[in-house]
Amino acid sequence: MTTVQQCIEKKSNTIFSVRSSDPVENVLILMRDHRVRAIPVIDDGNLVGIVSQGDCAIKVLLPFNNPKQVPVSKIMTANPLTVSPSNSLEECMAIMIHKHIRHLPVLAGKKVIGIVSVGDTVKNIMEHQDDQIKFLETYIKGHGS
Repeated sequence: MTTVQQCIEKKSNTIFSVRSSDPVENVLILMRDHRVRAIPVIDDGNLVGIVSQGDCAIKVLLPFNNPKQVPVSKIMTANPLTVSPSNSLEECMAIMIHKHIRHLPVLAGKKVIGIVSVGDTVKNIMEHQDDQIKFLETYIKGHGS
């Protein structure tokens, strides 16, 4: 069972964030420049929200609002669900499925130390399947004659 801690250790240690008072344009620039799809919103060291690509597209771009003028606070998901480093990726997947979300900020105390995405959980499942296949192939080859 893979933990959130093990997952985030494989990723970059850099956390890109915005403030709730920042314009949505800042979010879009971070997403573009760093190829991420969700950005935590941190005010005075505290997680207050999260903004996804979907939030930007549906709440700003589709209604033809100007991302330079819309504050992040208007489109963010306030008080997002979070996980801790000790949670399992299976728990994360269950939360994401039941709550219809794709990203979970990871908190150590009150500090954001990473984000787990649905892609991370799928990648983990695929890695475990590869390991199981290799084990079974070795087992069959070693015991098949």
